[in-house]
Amino acid sequence: MADKISWIPLESNPDVLNKYIHNLGVPKEWQFVDVYGLDSDLLSMVPRPVAAVVLLYPITEKSEATPLGEKKSDAGLYFVKQTIRNACGTVAIVHALANNQDKIAFLDDKHFAKFLKTTLNLSAEKRAEILQEDQDMGSAHDDTAQEGQTKAPSSDSDINTHFVSFVCKDGGLYQLNGRDEAPIYHGPSTADTLLEDTAKVAKQFMERDPDEVKFTLMALSKVD
Repeated sequence: MADKISWIPLESNPDVLNKYIHNLGVPKEWQFVDVYGLDSDLLSMVPRPVAAVVLLYPITEKSEATPLGEKKSDAGLYFVKQTIRNACGTVAIVHALANNQDKIAFLDDKHFAKFLKTTLNLSAEKRAEILQEDQDMGSAHDDTAQEGQTKAPSSDSDINTHFVSFVCKDGGLYQLNGRDEAPIYHGPSTADTLLEDTAKVAKQFMERDPDEVKFTLMALSKVD
């Protein structure tokens, strides 16, 4: 069996992710922004509307043994499996963008629109195969991974943190994680309360691992 393909891990940094998504063809009015805390005052500072939220959390024995939420069929959601080592950042971005086609006008001459058109009606597993073979997505990922404030680890590094995305679909809050078999349902939500509802779930992640500090939250917001 061939060795599993590895990419350089992405840094949890809005500037890094914004360069990535804008190079892929996301209009610059859409940007990732830091969420500095989970209380209402800090959440109110985040630009609206929020299309998706990305959480970085530590993978621990507790997180693996005590999953949160309820697995649901991916009907109506764009879901892709993660088959590339250290590609969770890109998979989270794909989930955040692809499930907001009604809000984000992707540039037709850029790569993400082409990737989306190619994979839209495929299974989660087939989408993963195409992502794995997509040299443009891979190059964009690796180029972006070198842009962080800290030295990028190597592609074969063992990374114990993981990116997941949260989106609102058909009145529900869903967690999209390429390591899972299906999207995870976390209860009712709306486009207006997506950030607040995700913050509640993020608190559950933190309460599950109270000794861990490697949690970060970023919102995909439409900015002025």
